[in-house]
Amino acid sequence: MPSRPNILYLHSHDTGRYIQPYGEAVPMPNVQALADQGVLFRQAFCAAPTCSASRACLLTGQYGQSNGMLGLAHRGWSLRDYSHHIVHTLRDIGYTSTLIGEQHIAKDPQAIGYDDVVKVPTTHVESVAPLAMEVLRRPRERPLFLSVGFFETHREFLGPGSLRDVQNSKPPNNLPDAPEVRADVAAFKASARSLDHGVGMVLNELDSGHLSENTLVIFTTDHGMPFPGAKATLYDRGLGVMLILRGPEPFGGGRVHDGLVSHIDLYPTICEHLGIERPSFLQGVSLMALLRGEAAQVREEIFAGSTWHAAYEPQRAVRTTRHKYIRRWGERRTPVLANTDDGPSKDLLLANDWAEREIAKEQLYDLLYDPNEANNLLEDPRYSDVLADLRMRLQLWMQETRDPLLAGRVDPPPGVEINLPDQRSASEPTTRID
Repeated sequence: MPSRPNILYLHSHDTGRYIQPYGEAVPMPNVQALADQGVLFRQAFCAAPTCSASRACLLTGQYGQSNGMLGLAHRGWSLRDYSHHIVHTLRDIGYTSTLIGEQHIAKDPQAIGYDDVVKVPTTHVESVAPLAMEVLRRPRERPLFLSVGFFETHREFLGPGSLRDVQNSKPPNNLPDAPEVRADVAAFKASARSLDHGVGMVLNELDSGHLSENTLVIFTTDHGMPFPGAKATLYDRGLGVMLILRGPEPFGGGRVHDGLVSHIDLYPTICEHLGIERPSFLQGVSLMALLRGEAAQVREEIFAGSTWHAAYEPQRAVRTTRHKYIRRWGERRTPVLANTDDGPSKDLLLANDWAEREIAKEQLYDLLYDPNEANNLLEDPRYSDVLADLRMRLQLWMQETRDPLLAGRVDPPPGVEINLPDQRSASEPTTRID
């Protein structure tokens, strides 16, 4: 029997799909080469648009209300059961595991269960990529699961970008074409170029060590860009993620898939590819039928939600190919500003009364005609059947996953640090829950 493939989990912070292989003017030649050799998913989504919750969903194959990660790990949230992390399932079939760089699902990375946690001076490319290359050079007798996490493209961005980018960058579609926003996007692009450099260093080491043919590369990010209206929201610009898989068949060919895919589908996909029984707690679906060309899609909808980020902002969503339904809980109807990263784009909106703009408790969008999710159709009678259907789907999902929101407010556990909903920034003093 051939040896099982190594698995290289390459992941970034806050990148969304704002990169070259998705048509953006962000030069990323190494990532583009990966896409040209592998399989790119155009409609991949995280299960939570916040840092710890998203990563926890991917690595446990469970939604946040099931795995317990409803807030930020560095502020005190944790998984209910770290044995549900994929490294434990892989260890049972002979894998060894190594963690390098960003992980963001445990205050103490030793709690996760990796065989080897490499100490890093920073989680930036300059520190992480060389250490990842060193690990790949080591001789080993067992297949490897290697997690390589880069801080890029999280704020604070690494540089201001070139003068050309500062002047000419195109803002995301939901933000104004203003000098402050263009400069902000230019700084993001500089950080993205650093990310691409790190990805290239690691992939080149795979090639030079003759490991590429027997390594499944998973390249993704946690959620959308760190801009207003993206990260920490349930719009596509908050949930949409880059996802590229490359490896032994059927993970090659430079193909593109348009079917809906969720981060929680990666764990069951790995299980099916390796020919092992999937753990009973998994809530995703395998993508192997999609990858083998046996189906154009493997799911009819994706679900997502967030509860806590810096501050409390409970919301859930269901998205089909055509429609999106978002529901928010609680009485607050204005933005929870601490959940939007500080930066020039945020400052511009705040200077123009963004803090007072109301957010609808329920939102319904027709993504065919309104991909920017700007026209709420909740009161449009032509969409009453769609609304009823999506409300029902969301309710059933919340019941099946035993979502604590169904019982009311979700309070953080003791020891967690939070911001208050009226604070303007996550950098303001936090409150510790006793």
